[in-house]
Amino acid sequence: MPTFTALTTLSGKAAAEALGEAMESLMPEPTGVGILDLEDDSGLWEVGGYFTEAPDEAGLALLATLHGARAFAVSELPDTDWVAHVRRELAPVNAGRFFVYGSHDADKLPGDKIPLLIEAAMAFGTGHHGTTLGCLRALDHLITEGFEAAKVADIGCGTAVLAMAAARVWDGEILASDIDQVAVDVAEANLAANGMAGRVGCVEAAGFDHADLLAAAPYDLIFANILKGPLVALAPEMATHLRPGGYAILSGILNEQAENVSEVYARNGINQVRRDEIGDWSTLLLQRQG
Repeated sequence: MPTFTALTTLSGKAAAEALGEAMESLMPEPTGVGILDLEDDSGLWEVGGYFTEAPDEAGLALLATLHGARAFAVSELPDTDWVAHVRRELAPVNAGRFFVYGSHDADKLPGDKIPLLIEAAMAFGTGHHGTTLGCLRALDHLITEGFEAAKVADIGCGTAVLAMAAARVWDGEILASDIDQVAVDVAEANLAANGMAGRVGCVEAAGFDHADLLAAAPYDLIFANILKGPLVALAPEMATHLRPGGYAILSGILNEQAENVSEVYARNGINQVRRDEIGDWSTLLLQRQG
């Protein structure tokens, strides 16, 4: 079945939401519409629709004009078995002492590594993206330095690969949260696939807004691999829920955004210890004063 995409950009969240809502009335109907903050300080938002039939390009052009957006770029995607494709393209990842792999590479497990199984169908959070890889390397650095954590939180956990990595090393209380219940379900499925069912508590929450997360605070280590905007907004809560001397590992930050994020956290008493760049992405290791 062919798949078509129609993508554009425009300024402002409200305008993007209005355009996204208007796209729902197109014929043929899109199978899905999404909006995304580009998080590059441009103020632009991307609006995209997915179609199983060629979209009405005249209708899209009219919507773009009415909402002050750029002209839609319409593309037809090849009919591809994406899971099989991802399996071919995603080789196992070495991140210090951790080894992230899919079941199709189970025969490649090195005996001296800590294995983390993440299936190719759940590609975000497999360890291949510079943000996830950077977080795993930062965790590996802390372990090498002799740090131990009794309480860990993984905020915006996705596949929960970071929470699982911590749970492989430490026996403490580890919680993982995501704003999306689908991601929480994926996290729990990954834990089960790794023989770790129940080892990490998984909850649906925005930030720390869940009774379980609040009850377990303060934390020795907090992961937050999300985006610059939410990270900046979380800084005061992070300072509240991170114990003095505890560490935060932050990513989802473009290289040009890293200094600003670090400054915001420093104003909240959480200072940068280390910064690593992988491609376009930065990972920050920070420590709370105390």
